[in-house]
Amino acid sequence: MGAVSDTDPTPAAAPWWRDAVIYQVYPRSFADADGDGLGDLAGITARLPHLAGLGVDAVWLSPVYPSPQRDAGYDVADYRDVDPVFGTLEDFAALTARAHELGLRVITDLVPNHTSSEHAWFRQALAAGPGSPERARYVFREGRGEDGAQPPNSWRSVFGGSAWTRLPDGWWYLHLFDSSQPDLDWSNPQVREEFEDVLRFWLDRGVDGFRVDVAHGLVKAEGLPEWDHEQALLDGASASGERPPMWDQEGVHEIYRGWRRVLDAYDGERVLVAEAWVTPPERLARYVRGDEMHQAFNFDFLRAPWLAGELRRVVDATLEAHEVVGAPATWVLSNHDVVRHASRLGYPAGSEPASGVGPDDPQPDAELGLRRARAATLFTLALPGGAYVYQGEELGLPEVTTLPAEVRQDPSFARTGGADRGRDGCRVPIPWEGDRPSYGFGPGGASWLPQPPEWARLSVAAQTGVPGSTLELYRSALALRREHGLGRGTLAWDGGLTGGDVLAFRTRGVLVVLNLSPEPVPAPAGTRLLLASGELVGAAVPTDTAAWFAPA
Repeated sequence: MGAVSDTDPTPAAAPWWRDAVIYQVYPRSFADADGDGLGDLAGITARLPHLAGLGVDAVWLSPVYPSPQRDAGYDVADYRDVDPVFGTLEDFAALTARAHELGLRVITDLVPNHTSSEHAWFRQALAAGPGSPERARYVFREGRGEDGAQPPNSWRSVFGGSAWTRLPDGWWYLHLFDSSQPDLDWSNPQVREEFEDVLRFWLDRGVDGFRVDVAHGLVKAEGLPEWDHEQALLDGASASGERPPMWDQEGVHEIYRGWRRVLDAYDGERVLVAEAWVTPPERLARYVRGDEMHQAFNFDFLRAPWLAGELRRVVDATLEAHEVVGAPATWVLSNHDVVRHASRLGYPAGSEPASGVGPDDPQPDAELGLRRARAATLFTLALPGGAYVYQGEELGLPEVTTLPAEVRQDPSFARTGGADRGRDGCRVPIPWEGDRPSYGFGPGGASWLPQPPEWARLSVAAQTGVPGSTLELYRSALALRREHGLGRGTLAWDGGLTGGDVLAFRTRGVLVVLNLSPEPVPAPAGTRLLLASGELVGAAVPTDTAAWFAPA
């Protein structure tokens, strides 16, 4: 790491997003106002004071557009409306207004790689037939072999099976995800014009930015060359390091430069956030050059094993790559696509599950996972740049690993015959009050996925005001992060403490110690404890614990 100064290079008036903590709301699982078992916009609006009290800066909403919900709303049928299961455009306006009253910014999800097969454009394409302008908006191809009976190439869906589906007229269409999610052809000017207009539609309604789904996937290599590797969930490269022809192509950057011009025409520092599963960090940093996006999720950090050397390597590589382009790093531990880190870290380092966990799979050590998750959170929230919190992680919620097959709804579970357990386990509705039906998720007992009984003691109500609870740890950490300006600092490893299985760095006058070793690490002389993820042993930081210290 080249940065060794402990001074603050970022002025107080710097753009809000450079060190923002952004909270992800998965709408169907956050809060249900009407009691149908599915979360909605009115429910989110009613619970926004929880987020303001937590101390985050913004809320990111996963999709609420009209959708047949084959992929939980990431199959969009209309980009300019709200699905009735979530509410109305008026409900969205009320949510945005209330968030702004509470000092929270609103980021909405945008899904540009594909539409729903029920989108008007795709229905028009089917009706118009081969060679039509309507079909030119999507990736249609003739098949191979006798009578075109074989797919155009060997590409596979992220959700399992072929990435191609054949129509009755003999032509095939590409879907890198579910067959109900046809890929758009971003070489078509109509597609580009349409999405710039969609951006303006929501910017005019007060949103503060967009999280861009599969941001690295819009452009495919010319000629759709062969690629016969298995597709892991949004994996950016093969084991050999080859870049797949459907991910991270050069043409995506031109698209985002155009989008940036759209956002820059609006007041209020609107932002673009890339969901780009891209390696190495130098390629990820290209998405956040000065005229492109503002942030990009750091999935290398999310996927790093619980090993001091690996964590330091990822942190150093991330900061160095982002420094080159003058962009802040963005840190994330959990989201709606991965096993919750309170469970993921409950496995031996290096054996963390890559996808969901079922009742017959090896189970995590819940106590170990939560202890490590709390430590990982304190380490993360002290790093320079921005950070993301996935709903429920402030409660220490684990992955729900006991969901039976008959309740699972993730298309990856169905398309792989259950071989991929899917992502439902991290999407179970969160608990608000442990003594109410559905734990306060809604007014009745309905919830679209079943909640485990042990969640009663993890509810917001059960943890509020309880010293040492995970919720109060998050509240304290976010308050101290803001007080000390940790996101605006620089990182300098402490050579006297860092070594072996111990990581320690200084930033903005705060010393951060993360102990992964089996022995307690004595607190440095001349310091006082600000916050720790677990009880200290005397004046020492025990294993799998993080602590923040200030000068005495």
